Amino acid sequence: MSVREFPQYLSSPLQVLWFESDSMVIILMGFMIGNVLGGWMWLAVFVLPAVYEYLKKSQSRGFLRHVLYFGGLVDIKGYPLYFERDFTE
Repeated sequence: MSVREFPQYLSSPLQVLWFESDSMVIILMGFMIGNVLGGWMWLAVFVLPAVYEYLKKSQSRGFLRHVLYFGGLVDIKGYPLYFERDFTE
């Protein structure tokens, strides 16, 4: 049985090579789009991660979750719904 090392920094994000996990998902999505549609869509493997990294660096931390929340794709637990006007704790 192997013993796992305790991470040096607890808040550091999971990385694969030099990509963070959210960037790897974007790369895999571009790969799937290129694989299914073929042709010029193979550029999605390179264009999608580049656009995502640009947006990620120019926006505040956690912007992707908020974009998905405003689009109605995910819920943010522990917070009131978007359209609620009054909130009491």
